[in-house]
Amino acid sequence: MSWFKKVFSSDKKETLDKGLEQSNRSFFDKMSRAVVGKSTVDDEVLDDLEEVLISSDVGVNTTIKVIERIEERVARDKYVNSSELDTILREEIMGLLSENNTEDYEGLVIPKLPSGDPYVIMVVGVNGVGKTTTIGKLAYQLKSKGKKVILGAGDTFRAAAVDQLQIWSDKTGVPIVKQAMGSDPASVAYDTVQSAKAQGADVVLLDTAGRLHNKVNLMKELSKIKRVMQKVIPDAPHDVMLVLDGSTGQNAFEQAKQFTESTEVTSLAVTKLDGTAKGGVVIGISDQFQIPVRYIGVGEGMDDLQVFNKAEFVDSFFKKG
Repeated sequence: MSWFKKVFSSDKKETLDKGLEQSNRSFFDKMSRAVVGKSTVDDEVLDDLEEVLISSDVGVNTTIKVIERIEERVARDKYVNSSELDTILREEIMGLLSENNTEDYEGLVIPKLPSGDPYVIMVVGVNGVGKTTTIGKLAYQLKSKGKKVILGAGDTFRAAAVDQLQIWSDKTGVPIVKQAMGSDPASVAYDTVQSAKAQGADVVLLDTAGRLHNKVNLMKELSKIKRVMQKVIPDAPHDVMLVLDGSTGQNAFEQAKQFTESTEVTSLAVTKLDGTAKGGVVIGISDQFQIPVRYIGVGEGMDDLQVFNKAEFVDSFFKKG
């Protein structure tokens, strides 16, 4: 296996290692208890490993896949030393993600549309997951790359939402389109894309309401926003990004399920992975939903919203100290 032979960029990788430190330590504490006194990988070790993966928020379905792959490998190789288990585990999880998911997002790149229109990213997710912060950090990073970015304050139902996005607009120097609280979100979306097109912007980051109301209402609201934007830019939005709070573990799976059943989600951002032992949720969500994880949040800094790379993530998660 050659996935882990590449040299990772040091600054980004150090931040990732630090951000996943609690998840890494928690996992290896459990792993060491699972293999204590064992010289080979037998059924008991695999049962214990299954429990470790599930308790690390990898998720039941993905855990079963991983265990089956390791069982096949143990049967094929006849004798597998328990000290090799962490290496085998890394390789099999990386193999699973490589087979089942799309290619890694190649850096902070926004496609240039043939029409010359702005690239519209509609950001969805429940309140409290770090949606506004993700938008702000993304705006900062895109502007730093020379992109002309415009923010749309489409979460008009929560009192603080527009104000929070305004703070990020002021902090990053990225213009914002907003209306009064309680305004129609679709009207804000229309104004935002119209303004962005008129100003020759490269990217629109549109915030949306963070309520997980029933699926019918959610679908109607997001569909209306899309229809209205398409009057200005026919193929908008180009990306529907769902933001999930990684520290909530299995609750993040449920949110992903609710949103993917209500609208077409095309990318994921998983936040708040620093300071939690629940980093395994990224592996499960990446595998189960077959939607590319584009970004992960591993710290408070502006650059700590990182482009997700499967090999780097798996290396950091299973890195022996």
